[in-house]
Amino acid sequence: MDVERLRRQFPALTAEDLDAYVAVTRRILSARDPADRARITRETLARGRAARDGAAGDDEERLAVRYVAAVEKMQGR
Repeated sequence: MDVERLRRQFPALTAEDLDAYVAVTRRILSARDPADRARITRETLARGRAARDGAAGDDEERLAVRYVAAVEKMQGR
């Protein structure tokens, strides 16, 4: 994953956004089964959105919230 390209393409991304995006993307891509990749993606997005609407508690929830923020910035929201 080319982090510098992401920085250039999406200048609104913060260092925290990029760290979260890279961490979660690596987790997703490490799954061999496409169904597992889809599940991890769905679960991370759902967890991040739910935690963002409430109080993000543990490290995994905070990571998920940052990942959702990064994805939304890359989608132009």
